[in-house]
Amino acid sequence: MRVSAYSERIIQNLLDTDYYKLTMMQAVLHHYPNAEVEWAFRSRSDEDLAPYLGAIREQLEALAELRFEPNELAFLERIPYMQPDFIRFLGLFRFDPRYVRVELEDGELVVYLHGPWLHVILFEVPLLAIISEVRNRARYPQVTLGQATDRLEEKLQWLRDEATPAELAGFKLADFGTRRRFSFGVQAAVVKRLSEAFPGHFVGTSNVHLARALNLKPMGTMAHEWIMAHQQLGPRLIDSQSAALDCWAREYRGALGIAITDCITMDAFTADFDLYLAKLFDGLRHDSGDPVEWAEKAIAHYERLGIDPMTRQLVFSDGLNLPKALGIYRTLAGRSNTSYGIGTQLTCDIPGVEPTNMVIKMTSCNGQPVAKISDSPGKTMCRDEAFISYLKHVFGVNR
Repeated sequence: MRVSAYSERIIQNLLDTDYYKLTMMQAVLHHYPNAEVEWAFRSRSDEDLAPYLGAIREQLEALAELRFEPNELAFLERIPYMQPDFIRFLGLFRFDPRYVRVELEDGELVVYLHGPWLHVILFEVPLLAIISEVRNRARYPQVTLGQATDRLEEKLQWLRDEATPAELAGFKLADFGTRRRFSFGVQAAVVKRLSEAFPGHFVGTSNVHLARALNLKPMGTMAHEWIMAHQQLGPRLIDSQSAALDCWAREYRGALGIAITDCITMDAFTADFDLYLAKLFDGLRHDSGDPVEWAEKAIAHYERLGIDPMTRQLVFSDGLNLPKALGIYRTLAGRSNTSYGIGTQLTCDIPGVEPTNMVIKMTSCNGQPVAKISDSPGKTMCRDEAFISYLKHVFGVNR
């Protein structure tokens, strides 16, 4: 039986998002409830998305119909660090279309978000998932769930054949594929199969709805936006990374201790990540640049601080597939604890399908520009070149 990869509603419910959006949302509620932000969409693929404008708007309007149901809130209530006031706020939350603009400019699809950070923070992931699935419905209408799961089985068999039992014993994999998934149906089928076929090694998913439905651990801590926003939230610019990490530690009191490192390059991060912060956080997440070079810098930094790298977690999440992840795992074996979050190569890896590459990034906070200077060329996103230059000067970034 051929089962379509698509369902009528792209976003299933308000838990159908990445976990780190909810964890950051709670921190925003408690620390920056009045911050105003702007976001912008960027397609990194040379692809015309304009024909999908009408369908994207239709799915966007459907978001406003959703609310957190009591059983969904009950799931979040069972997480120890989710606070009662935040759960109550989620019970009142609705997507407000006033804060999002989706239209054509010079024939090109553009998306802008503008409003209170607390009320626009959840738009990013559903918007990207909607754009991806609307595009895929038009380009690949005949794709079935069987094609997606058959491809997954091929990859899992490759891993069983390639890795030794000893290697597999320590290999940890998570699904990070909500934002650019082929469709909700494909992500759900892939995550379900991974949980069945790879127990003990598949450690969870970033998708909160699927974590709840499949009794998995929701995965995620913070994203770049948390550190970027602090560039305009009060501290001196030079202190913005330290302030963001310190605020996070005060909010979660030892939980959710994986820090993102490439908001202003890994070198700038380690300059701020002193012994105090290194003892507060359980590990680091890689999201740009050469993963092994990054790991060597992380390990060396921990050693300089007198911390055993084997007591810390290094999480890799930049454009991974299973061969890349296994290669990194082998290189770092015995030197640090590692885990691997795979996105597009799990949830949009189907023969004959070319995934799209797109992001929605924060561009300003409280009316002033913010920026990310990653460890990969081409990932910098800011509409104010003067601010980019100033940010590089302040943090000593010479490129």
